[in-house]
Amino acid sequence: MFDKTYRQRLEADLSQWEADGVIAPAAATSIRSALPPLSPGINIAVVVAIVGGLLIAAAFLAFVAAHWTEIARLLRFAILIAGMVVAGGLGAWFAATGRNILADLCASIGAIIFGAGIALVGQMYHLGEDFAGGMLLWSIGAFAAALLTGSRGALAWNSRVAAHLVAVALLPWWIATSLRFELDGAQPSFVLANGAALLFGAGLAIAAAPLPRARRLGTVLSIYGAFSLAAVACLEVTTVDDINRFRNSTVPAQPLWAILCGAAGVILALASAGITRRAGEILAACSIGLVLLAAPIWPASTAGEPWFAYAALLCAMLCLVVSGVLDDVRPRIVAGWLGIAGVIAGITWAVKGSLLRRSAFLAAAGVVAVVFATALNRALPRAQR
Repeated sequence: MFDKTYRQRLEADLSQWEADGVIAPAAATSIRSALPPLSPGINIAVVVAIVGGLLIAAAFLAFVAAHWTEIARLLRFAILIAGMVVAGGLGAWFAATGRNILADLCASIGAIIFGAGIALVGQMYHLGEDFAGGMLLWSIGAFAAALLTGSRGALAWNSRVAAHLVAVALLPWWIATSLRFELDGAQPSFVLANGAALLFGAGLAIAAAPLPRARRLGTVLSIYGAFSLAAVACLEVTTVDDINRFRNSTVPAQPLWAILCGAAGVILALASAGITRRAGEILAACSIGLVLLAAPIWPASTAGEPWFAYAALLCAMLCLVVSGVLDDVRPRIVAGWLGIAGVIAGITWAVKGSLLRRSAFLAAAGVVAVVFATALNRALPRAQR
């Protein structure tokens, strides 16, 4: 929080408030004296040291790669472990002596060696090729290093940019995994729904932690999770149209591990609501659960139209909007409104079934929404309406 940009903005605000007479000069002086000293910035020597460390890491990897076939397997593995131990040991020494930037560099180098070790060990023992799984394992290791060391270079959670990168890295992996399971008869949108549920619920749970860094990371992840949940709701309406395939297929529409991930998302969201005591997070958990509920009831319709699934998705997006309003989280509100618009559009313009029945369903849903809004308006205090 007390970085250079924040301190510059605070100093400008204090000067302006003092000039406008909002605060006394003595109060401004007290605020300035209460702030901790700024950490030293990156100077030329540190930049050169960073470049040198990266070159040493590259040289280590190049040397190992050049002599890879000439080294015994056990010795290869020992070299990789030694590289990570040395990087971690140097990082601990730099951190103990107050040279945090160099300690961060060592943690980053250790993460790089860990990633290279995954690829080299897989090649050495002829493991099955799974690029997405290898990248996920590397990300987990780097993230664990970041949690233990606070390293930005190892993708730490004390950087908002890194938090965005964590979410951006998770989404493509889950999407690629979902599409891969389509070849086995699973429905990709249902698998995506479980991933969005886990991301949303985990983000809420992490944001409920007392640490400011955890709140920053969890807030970003929950925002991505909310938008992912809305996108998945729209995808389910527009892409899950082959009902006969679900009824006649003997292959489950979603694998068990994906179902467990979705259930974990609901549990984490409820746990977060229990910690924060926010009614909005309870509704967020309901939104997650309703999106997941649409998957098993979708193929159960015998009339050719999954009306209960449509209703569940509309209720889920409405819960998402109300959740954002109660918790005053604007991205959650936007995601919910976009989800409502996408679901309504999908129900209206899907090329199947009777348009008259769809219009009747939407009219009934509208009446229910108006009744719900009236009841909610009477239940809430006047200040929150």
